Parts: sequence; structure tokens; C-alpha cells
Amino acid sequence: MAKEILTKKEQNIVLISSYTASGDLENLEQATKKGLEDGLTVNEVKEVMVQLYAYCGFPKSINAVSTLMKLTKNGNYKQGKAGTPLKKDADKNAIGEKTQTKLCGSPVKGELFEFAPALDDYLKEHLFGDIFARGVLTDKEREIVTVSALATIGNVQPQLNAHIQIAKNTGVTQEQADEIIDIVKNAQYKPTFGLGEKNDAYAKYFIGQSYLNPLSKEQVPLFNVTFEPKCRNNWHIHHAGKDGNGGQILIVTDGRGYYQEWGKPARELHKGDVVNIPAGVKHWHGAAKDSWFSHIAVEVPSEGSKNEWLEPVSDEEYNKLK
Repeated sequence: MAKEILTKKEQNIVLISSYTASGDLENLEQATKKGLEDGLTVNEVKEVMVQLYAYCGFPKSINAVSTLMKLTKNGNYKQGKAGTPLKKDADKNAIGEKTQTKLCGSPVKGELFEFAPALDDYLKEHLFGDIFARGVLTDKEREIVTVSALATIGNVQPQLNAHIQIAKNTGVTQEQADEIIDIVKNAQYKPTFGLGEKNDAYAKYFIGQSYLNPLSKEQVPLFNVTFEPKCRNNWHIHHAGKDGNGGQILIVTDGRGYYQEWGKPARELHKGDVVNIPAGVKHWHGAAKDSWFSHIAVEVPSEGSKNEWLEPVSDEEYNKLK
């Protein structure tokens, strides 16, 4: 059975939701522009951003809508159907309770809402009443918005777990829920030593995009190298110099990746791991399929030492890694 993944529309919703929740307006603008170009309507994006006031506050929601508004002034995007507010005389509490019960699978009760009944009212009237009743987005899409935001905010695991279950009630599979978390994790990836610039000078020796941030060029050169998910460098060898020294040391700073020597199993790497690479050893290193990866590369000084770049790591070899 093929793995069920999110549609392109749903992936764009995840990114827009995540960047709205984190307040990262620069990346939000890029994600929103891509979403609109991929077919999201202006009103669909607007509904995502308005809904998120309930999870990340009015300031972030307002800043997000302002970003969208700026984009619509500079581009010709499809408007789409607008949301429909409830009538003024509608029983929002009853409507919200009905929607909440449908999504959760049963009426939501508990000591918390007895202790603070206003929370119960606000959830039913504003979230499940006002917002969910507006249409435009499906219940599944709205739960994708919520899960994406909660995964971004962090430290709200009970609420995240609850909404993952609610999302499943709307048709989200476990594989899709896992993909939402992966997209959010990668979108919010911020290397300890910064991303740096695209590593274009060595791009021909990499599969995927890598980034280079020089930390020090004095005494012992230090470079922070970041790999996007699935990115890895070719097999290569650090040849010894005149004194017989050379090689490289990797200090993992963020993410998850791999190091492999020729003829040996790949070693999974995590933050804090150190890899000593002797001169003359054929090897490669790079990111896992579902994670960004960063390490500091320390070149062992040796006069006359040089690198020899070899064949790429094949997809067949790489895809065997978990």
C-alpha cells in the first residue's frame, strides 16, 4: 500500500500556518506567495491566518494578514469564495457545540471547563462556532492549520495530541500527521551557528542544497555546513599532506544526519556527536531524508593536503537508510 501524503495544497497550508504561528514574516511571505502561485485562493489563505488568532494571538494573525494584503497588491491572484459569517441572531454556542462534538467524536466535558466555563463558551462560540462555520476551508484543512500551529508553538503537547486525534477524525492519516510534524520541524530549523550562504562553489559535489557559514579562517579554519533534508556530499577523500597529517573532524550542532566510510555501515549522527575522519579514508556525510543537518567541519592542518571528490552516493544506497 502506497504511503499517503499531503496534497500540495495541504503542504502549503502547513507552511503558511507554521510561519504565521512563529511570527517569521520573511519566510511567511515566501510561503504565502508560493501557496498562491500553486493555486491557493486569497480567501483560503485569509481563513488560515484569521483562524490562527485563536492559537497564536491577534498580533501574529494581524501581521500575517498584512503580509497577505501586501502580496495581493503586487500580484494577480485568484480571490476565491469568501467566508460567510454566522447571522447575528444565530445560537453560536449551540452551533459550536455541534461542530465540536462532530470533530471530537463525543461531547467535550471536564473539570477544566467547570472551573473556567468562559473557556468552554469561547471555544464553542468563537472557534467552533464563528470560525469553523465560515466555510472556505474544509474541517480537515482547518485541523491541519491547528496541528501545524501547535507543533510550531511547542510546549503544548496535550493540545497537539488532542488535535492530531481530531484531525484523524476529519480524514488525516497517521502518515499525513507525521508529515505535518516533519514539515513544521524543517520549516522552523534554525542552525545554532546560522545558515550562511548557499554552498554554490561546491554544488557539483553535493546532491541537494547545502549552505556554508565560515566561523573562523584564522589558526584552524572552521566552517559550519548545513544540509537540507536528503542532501549529502559525494564520496571523497582527505589526502594527507607532507607531514602525513590531514583529515577532518565533524562536530554535529543540529539536526540528524549520517556519516559513512567505504565498506562500513552508515553511522547516524545527532547533536553533540563528533566524527574523526583520518586522512586517506573514503567517506561521505549528509542529512537524513526527513531532517535538516548541520555540523562544524574542522580541517586538520597539513601542508600540501588536498581533497579528492569522487562519485555521488546513489539513491539506492541512500534510500536504504532509515
